[in-house]
Amino acid sequence: MTRSRSLALAALLLLVAVVSALMVFRPLDFLTREVPPIEAVTVERVVLDAGGITVHLRGDGSQPVNIAQVQIDGAYWRFETVPPGPVGRLATAVIRIPYPWMEGATHELVFVTASGITVPHTIEVAVPTPAFGAGQLGAYALIGLLVGVVPVALGTLFYPSLSRMGREGLGFVLSLTVGLLVFLLLDTIATGLGAAAEAPGALGSVEAFWLVLLLTTVGLLLAGRWSGGAPEGPRLAFFVALGIGLHNLGEGLAIGAAFTAGEVALATFLVVGFMLHNFTEGIGIAAPLVGHRPRLRLFVALVALAGLPTVPGAWVGAFAVTPFWTAISFAVAAGAILQVVIELGAYLCRLAGRTGGNWISPANAAGLASGIAIMYGTALLVTL
Repeated sequence: MTRSRSLALAALLLLVAVVSALMVFRPLDFLTREVPPIEAVTVERVVLDAGGITVHLRGDGSQPVNIAQVQIDGAYWRFETVPPGPVGRLATAVIRIPYPWMEGATHELVFVTASGITVPHTIEVAVPTPAFGAGQLGAYALIGLLVGVVPVALGTLFYPSLSRMGREGLGFVLSLTVGLLVFLLLDTIATGLGAAAEAPGALGSVEAFWLVLLLTTVGLLLAGRWSGGAPEGPRLAFFVALGIGLHNLGEGLAIGAAFTAGEVALATFLVVGFMLHNFTEGIGIAAPLVGHRPRLRLFVALVALAGLPTVPGAWVGAFAVTPFWTAISFAVAAGAILQVVIELGAYLCRLAGRTGGNWISPANAAGLASGIAIMYGTALLVTL
């Protein structure tokens, strides 16, 4: 055993030595001497204020990038790079441009590198970026509460009606919850991959998205079954609320970013659509509690877990969001939702086994289809 461990350790050390030698001495560089270096930068955030336009860049190529010129609306403009000098691979830099932008206008920016490569970026609607202050924090917090907490709380008021349903009725509601969450899962994955596509490719954003999703799902499955049994009743409701809460964090990001970008009409539709979404999610949180006689404080805790993350999501979306971290947050949300879908599906199978029924029943199929249809219908308001 000692000899085998020594051989394994030696193999690892040799691998580290070879990789280190390749990185330090770079013996393969002669293969690319005739190939021009790949220069690329990604615009992560744009801030508009009285001083002009501030652009946050991240190096996304194989070589450092030196921003030589900045063009706005067809004219070259003076600028300042902080820190000065080239932008290294995965490094960040701030470009400050004292440009008199016009509120409500569209501005076309082009960054020209020292080798002549151009990086375009469009400001669709120029509006002042919100200043970080108590007033702005309070406004976004109110939006988060209206979108997250209020509709989820209203949805849980269906619990007395759910408690009076029979076995088929309970199966319908649980399947409805699965349908809601399946739609949320697909929507979350699509949104996360969209954000990953806008993030620097050098960060491996798409790969990181799927990896975080997988790790979140496995981690929560292990946490849910740590005691040896699958979660049911209040424990299952907790994981439903957790998955919805992480998704609502992403909803807050979208709302905050929309308001910051000046897309007021879009932001309003997002608020209305997400409120309808979250109302139905409140019903899904209450469904696993049927037959367990929960107390009011449990409902309060579940509503807070599911709804309150919308508030910090709106803050981050308005003041400090970047595509990469947006993608990672949606990956965590998707992983949590996938875990809940798995556990709810397993719970439906166990319920059918206890009563001698079939988990693929007409009531369950109708519930699943209804949940997907409800979420699709409310999603139409978001995309108007």
